Amino acid sequence: MNIKALIFDVDGTIADTEETHRQSFNAAFLEHGLAWDWRRRDYAELLRTSGGKERIEVYIESLRLEPQEKVRLKRMVRLIHGSKTRIYGELIADGRAPLRPGVARLIGEARSAGVRLGIASTTTSANISALIGAQFGAEAWNWFEALACGDLVSNKKPAPDIYTRALGMLRLPAEACVAFEDSVNGLRSAKAAGLYTVVTPTAWSEGQDFSGADLLLGGLGDADAPLLAGDATLAGGPYLTLERLQQLHAARLRAAAA
Repeated sequence: MNIKALIFDVDGTIADTEETHRQSFNAAFLEHGLAWDWRRRDYAELLRTSGGKERIEVYIESLRLEPQEKVRLKRMVRLIHGSKTRIYGELIADGRAPLRPGVARLIGEARSAGVRLGIASTTTSANISALIGAQFGAEAWNWFEALACGDLVSNKKPAPDIYTRALGMLRLPAEACVAFEDSVNGLRSAKAAGLYTVVTPTAWSEGQDFSGADLLLGGLGDADAPLLAGDATLAGGPYLTLERLQQLHAARLRAAAA
C-alpha cells in the first residue's frame, strides 16, 4: 500500500519551537506577577508532560506551597496560558523558530505527488496557525486536511487519541499514513494508533527511548543541510525523500504481513 498521507507533529518536528515556548512561558509569568523562571534544564524536564496548561499545573504541584495557595494558582492556569499563547504568536510572527531542514522540501514533494497532509499536535490551534502562517504563508493552512490539536482531544500524547482523530479526519487507515515526531511521547502516541513513525529528535528530546521508531534520523536533511553518514545510509541519500520513504514504508508492511 502506498503512503496516502503524512501526519506531522509541530513543536520540535516541523520547527524547533521549544526555546520560543520557554521564553513565552517566562514572559507570561512576569505579566501575571509570578517570580517563576523556567530555565532550559527545568523546561526539558517539564516537556515530559504533554500540553502547556498541564506543564504549568505540574510545576505548581512541585512548589513548596500551602495547599490553598496551589489551588489559587491552578485557578490562574488558563489565564496564564492564554497570555503565553499570545506572546508565542507574537514571537513566531517576528521570525522565531525557523523550519527544520527538509520539512518544507518533503511537504512540497508530498503535495506534488498528491499525498495528503495532516497535523497531530498537543499544542493549540492558535500556536499551529501562527507557525504555519509565518513559515509557509496564510494559504498554507489549507494544505493540511487534518488538524488534530491538543485542545480537541481528552487525552494528550502519549495516548493515541490525537492520531486517531487525525486518521478519522483523513478517513484513512493507519497503515496508509506516516507520522513524524521528535519526542518519546509523540512516538508512543503514533505507534499506539498503528502508524509507521519517523522520529527526528532535537536537543530537547535527545536521550529519550526511541527504540520503537520505524525510522530514527537526526533530521530529514536537505541539499544544504545533508544528513550525517549513518543517517544518510538509512535515508538512501543526503536527505529523506518521499520516494525513499515509500520504499521503507512498503518494506515494513511486507515484513508485518509475513
